[in-house]
Amino acid sequence: QVQLVESGGGLVQAGGSLRLSCAAFGRTFSRYGVGWFRQAPGKEREFVAARSGSGGTTYYTDSVKGRFTISRDNDKNTVYLQMNSLKPEDAAVYYCAACAREYCGNYYYLYAYWGQGTQVTVSS
Repeated sequence: QVQLVESGGGLVQAGGSLRLSCAAFGRTFSRYGVGWFRQAPGKEREFVAARSGSGGTTYYTDSVKGRFTISRDNDKNTVYLQMNSLKPEDAAVYYCAACAREYCGNYYYLYAYWGQGTQVTVSS
C-alpha cells in the first residue's frame, strides 16, 4: 500500500512557475512508476507526465512538453512536477499517482494509488 500526499498548488499569474510535490508513504517507492494527472472543471482527468521507478524514462503530454518537468527523489520518497510558463489552460486539480510497475506511462487504469489532489489556478 502506498499513500500519496500532494502539495505546492496555488495561484500564479500566466507565465509564472509552480513546483508541485508528492510525498509517498508506504512500500519501497523506487519500485513504483509515477505520474501526474490533472482535471479541470467539467473535463475528464487527463494525463500530464510520467516517470519510471528508476527515473530513466519520462513521458509528457504534448501540451506541456518543454514547460513541465517530472522528477523524483527516491531517497526522499518524493515526486515533483516543475511547471514553468504556465497558461490559463493549465489550471486544474493536479493528482499524483503511483503504479506497482517500473513504468505505467499515460495508462490511467494502471495507477492504483492516488493522492487527494492540489489546486493550480492560473490568472491571465
